[in-house]
Amino acid sequence: MRTKSVPLYVDLDGTFIKTDLLYESLISAFKNYPLKCLLIPVWLIKGIPHLKKRLAELSTVDYSLLPKNEEFFSYLEAEKSKGREIVLATASNRLHAEGILNSYKIFNHSLHSCDTVNLKSKKKLEAILQEAKVFDYAGNSKDDLVLFEECRKSILVDPTRYYSKNKTKNINITFKSNNSEILKLWIKQLRVHQWIKNILVFVPLLVSGLFIDYKSFTSALLAFICFSTIASSTYILNDLLDLNSDRNHKSKRFRPIAAGLINIPSAIFIMASLLAVSLTLSYILSFNFLLSILFYLAATVSYSFKIKKYFGMDVVLLAVLYTSRIISGAVAISVTPTFWLIGFSIFIFLSLALLKRSSEAIDLRENNKKSASGRDYNATDYEILKSIGTASSMASIMMFCLYINSNTTLSTIGEPSILWLVIPGLSYWLIRMWIKTHRGEMHDDPIVFTLKDKGSLVTIAFCGFMAAINQVI
Repeated sequence: MRTKSVPLYVDLDGTFIKTDLLYESLISAFKNYPLKCLLIPVWLIKGIPHLKKRLAELSTVDYSLLPKNEEFFSYLEAEKSKGREIVLATASNRLHAEGILNSYKIFNHSLHSCDTVNLKSKKKLEAILQEAKVFDYAGNSKDDLVLFEECRKSILVDPTRYYSKNKTKNINITFKSNNSEILKLWIKQLRVHQWIKNILVFVPLLVSGLFIDYKSFTSALLAFICFSTIASSTYILNDLLDLNSDRNHKSKRFRPIAAGLINIPSAIFIMASLLAVSLTLSYILSFNFLLSILFYLAATVSYSFKIKKYFGMDVVLLAVLYTSRIISGAVAISVTPTFWLIGFSIFIFLSLALLKRSSEAIDLRENNKKSASGRDYNATDYEILKSIGTASSMASIMMFCLYINSNTTLSTIGEPSILWLVIPGLSYWLIRMWIKTHRGEMHDDPIVFTLKDKGSLVTIAFCGFMAAINQVI
């Protein structure tokens, strides 16, 4: 029998796409209707098909942006050009199957789960045999073994680690993605480079003169670990909730979860584990510090779910989240941060948050886009964002000057003359950041830009060195 006359049935989850629509719809439904998702145990009691149906109804998945196995997709296009019938055979709900068919014209029709039948393994084989006695099949997991044994030609695509290749005698074609090393993927996903933000917990240690006290330093270090683990946990949560918008972004679409390089169940497990570690260590440090961590967590979750969608509110909350690190650092070593220090941190971090939004507005303008996906900003907002951001920069410098000359500072460290040398360095750095943004040279993440920009690194190192010297002499 000629290959052209033999239909090719293609599995969806993990085969045609690198992700699983059950988990995609679970995340989307939870984001859209968190209260309704409390009924998931009830839906599950009614059976897997019913659960899939309810989640599909509540979810909003952009099927055109789902990460595909590109090499396999090219193979399907070549087969389609030969006039071959290609059928989507998936255990996903009808709504998902229709979404895939509408987004990819490569399929002739689909077989899918219904309200009472979960179309996988033997059930899928029975449905295929009702249409074709001779068929080829493409799959990736142990559930596909029964189909591989009955098909004419089997195509293995990105096999799962639980799949045993030697159980099947007739694997004819294999497609396997060249994914990066898993450790590198997780380092990227956890955004380890963002942990530099958590150095802010050491600020109260530095300005209070307690950095040479072993107990205080140990407490601050533990606070840093707590913030780093919980921050990475919230980064995972944010990426899960932002799948559609990330996949529509020029650089964020390469994030491991959005690109399908890290599966959703693994991401959820690591997220929960990091959260548990952070909360446990926080409780060991002190109950008050645990409360500060819980505030940070609640604020971050509210940002991920709702607040980031509203202009103005998002940048204010980001400034608060940065400042909360300083306050938590003070709680960890049992000192009270000054009014001037809190004021300085609020203004400078508001400026940096607005800098990020300004960079996004410039990108929208350059790409002839009106508004940002998942954000309540558009290209015309740049001028006002720039104005408020630069004003916040100058306000932060003024607050730092007032801090240097405050009675609290004078009584703590004496005459802080060396701290005045920080002012020109800080001014230069903020000017540099805003000029780079205005020129369209700013990275979409200012932290990444700072870590790669020699001018920024030298200036920040100088300011830190001056602050440390002032404590010593």
